[in-house]
Amino acid sequence: MSKAFTKETDDSPEDDLEPESSLPQGFKNYMTPSGAQRLRDELKKLIYTDRPEVVKTVSWAASNGDRSENGDYIYGKRRLREIDRRIRFLTKRLDQAEVVETAGRVSDRVLFGAMVTVDNEDGVRKTYQIVGIDETDVKNGRISWISPLAKALLNSKVGDLVQFRSPQGESELEVIEIRY
Repeated sequence: MSKAFTKETDDSPEDDLEPESSLPQGFKNYMTPSGAQRLRDELKKLIYTDRPEVVKTVSWAASNGDRSENGDYIYGKRRLREIDRRIRFLTKRLDQAEVVETAGRVSDRVLFGAMVTVDNEDGVRKTYQIVGIDETDVKNGRISWISPLAKALLNSKVGDLVQFRSPQGESELEVIEIRY
């Protein structure tokens, strides 16, 4: 049998699986305009830059002959599958996205896209932005709208005390400022 019709031995079945969706069933995929643009930019880079480069490498490696011990070929094929999987994931997420325009919004309540400044029980002040699931970056204060903290903050006003369950137990925060 020709080697062209066999699968490389180091491929594992989990390589072919789609990434796990972090969007709970029944929830909408809300996204800020900047978050949607970041995903579109990543998708564009994968399609027009990264994938063509890897295809070139794989083609070159394939032309060198024996593919069974050709590291460039094996790694390139694996990388190509990773890129294709990410492209499918991003395309699906962007198709499902509901972009919520928050620029210029005026509200006295915390809504999706809001930048919320809070003080905790120890007087430590932090600012969070409530964003979509695909935009979450806790280290930079971007929390998902379905997180316990965001759920507690949604619809609150300046001066409100909100309670939520954190890994450290029950916590209370005071809403100091809301801006969009």
